[in-house]
Amino acid sequence: MLVVRHTKNEDLKEIEDIFKYARKIMKDNGNPSQWGDDRPGMDLVIKDMQEDSSYVVLEDEKIVGTFACIKGIEPTYIEIDGKWLNDDPYVTIHRIASKSKGVFNCAIEYAKKFDMDIRIDTHKNNSIMRHLIEKSGFVECGIIIVDDGTPRIAYQRLKD
Repeated sequence: MLVVRHTKNEDLKEIEDIFKYARKIMKDNGNPSQWGDDRPGMDLVIKDMQEDSSYVVLEDEKIVGTFACIKGIEPTYIEIDGKWLNDDPYVTIHRIASKSKGVFNCAIEYAKKFDMDIRIDTHKNNSIMRHLIEKSGFVECGIIIVDDGTPRIAYQRLKD
């Protein structure tokens, strides 16, 4: 059984290892540029921790995944080449990575607890993430530009 909890300082090394693993999987699956060799940076995880929006996913008390679930307006989502489904309040899932199956679904179930729409984005070449997003009931809404100036496919899922 997977369990979600807030990230603690002692989790940072394991999160860094999970990001390293995720970057390798992305590269091996035709997506070398989304996270490159050093994204996401641990500074973002620490910022997420300070804002109570960084989480780890545990299986048998071992960290197998991580994600950020951020309430409020995501600055890179203000401008979209396309159209969001609505302007209702939402949470954004960012920096999701895992070493185990089920982490994505676990993060979505956790985000649903906020009783808001959920938004997420990914690189066009991230076929694994695109499949998971689309399978989970998200609707493709358009293209956004992230902080490094590159495009991402943006999705929204209406609250249940």
